[in-house]
Amino acid sequence: MRTSPTTLKLDSELKERVQKIAQAHRRTPHWIMCEAVQQFVEREEKREDLLRDARAAWKEYQATGWHATGEETDEWLAKLEAGEQAEAPECHL
Repeated sequence: MRTSPTTLKLDSELKERVQKIAQAHRRTPHWIMCEAVQQFVEREEKREDLLRDARAAWKEYQATGWHATGEETDEWLAKLEAGEQAEAPECHL
């Protein structure tokens, strides 16, 4: 992967905190900051994916009315949590 330099300005308190974490993990401050940015970006990408899927599901529900109730979903999830094989609840009007 090709990299390019980027400037990042940190206040002195945050910079010290990064340095302490870097020392504790035997890493460079650069590594810590790159890791932090990567984790943030991945988390936000997953969040955006979830929001996109939720909007699409809401749009589908508004168009069709097909749904499973909260109770049906809770029962299904409880079975999965208990280690049981369970089919997702059927959608209905």
